[in-house]
Amino acid sequence: MGAYILRRLLLIIPTLLGIMILNFVLTQFVPGGPIESVIAQLQGQSDTFAGINGGAGDAQNQTADTESYVGARGLPPEFIAKLEKEFGFDKPPLERFLNMMWNYVRFDFGDSYFRSISVMDLVLEKMPVSITLGLWSTVIAYLVSIPLGIRKAVKDGSSFDTWTSALIIVAYAIPGFLFAILLLVLFAGGSYFQIFPLRGLTSDNFAQLSTMGKIADYFWHITLPVLASTISAFATLTLLTKNSFLDEIKKQYVVTAKAKGLSEGRVLYGHIFRNAMLIVIAGFPAVFIGVFFGGSLIIETIFSLDGLGRLGFEAAVQRDYPVIFGTLFFFGLIGLVVGILSDLMYVLVDPRIDFETRET
Repeated sequence: MGAYILRRLLLIIPTLLGIMILNFVLTQFVPGGPIESVIAQLQGQSDTFAGINGGAGDAQNQTADTESYVGARGLPPEFIAKLEKEFGFDKPPLERFLNMMWNYVRFDFGDSYFRSISVMDLVLEKMPVSITLGLWSTVIAYLVSIPLGIRKAVKDGSSFDTWTSALIIVAYAIPGFLFAILLLVLFAGGSYFQIFPLRGLTSDNFAQLSTMGKIADYFWHITLPVLASTISAFATLTLLTKNSFLDEIKKQYVVTAKAKGLSEGRVLYGHIFRNAMLIVIAGFPAVFIGVFFGGSLIIETIFSLDGLGRLGFEAAVQRDYPVIFGTLFFFGLIGLVVGILSDLMYVLVDPRIDFETRET
């Protein structure tokens, strides 16, 4: 197992490098850039892409026709040259990429182009919102879907199985943002009840509250956004649990256990559970990371939550490359490590699994 983990760790290096190279190359062909974004702001334009000369894309290429571009804007060439030097666009793309990767290897992600804060501090500032949505959405989905999936497997073909399947399919079909709006209308003072707050992760007087008051205030604020982000997660996990149990129930060792006179509960939780839950439990790290990193921009916007989803969107619109590439490297690294943790979870749940043997 140790050799397998070592190989997986070493594989992180070329994988992460490939991700960074691909995305860096793509940004060289995307119209606009941080310099164009600054110029657009100076011109009072709300659209970052407005006024890009002739659809020119790369900021590095934009340097070549600075004279005509500046002439159209009425901005001095010295100002453009200063911007290019400040953003590092006075260097060739290869040199910029190598410098960036050298800094990232040392976990130096630099500062945001448009905010007076380092990329790491900016991510840490937004992370509580994403952790809240990712963690609680995953936990609630597991707490509801696993018992429900087991019950559906035991009652396969019954009326309970039928109507719960219909309910799950309907819930899965409802877009998360539409469900979020519905929750706001019904329970956040839209047209019916004023039960939950409309925005934010905590109240304005959060610091003055007692410990229990802070806990209550926190859960009061996150109830609706967590429900909105969880609604579509039930279907996949519930059906996965059900199908896993159905596959195990039909196997010979279950028939033998029942023939020995063991109770249904003993057979279900003493023999079937570990085998059936292998794929469900072992996938928990990957599921959480997926929800965490894929922070819903729309959910965050609807509930006025400032998380990683909005951060990524704003960075992409403003062409804030340090934020884009810094978070891509950091989250990509974590995602690859979590893949290894998922394999370790398989071994933890079922020690009979030996990845070393499977590879040979």
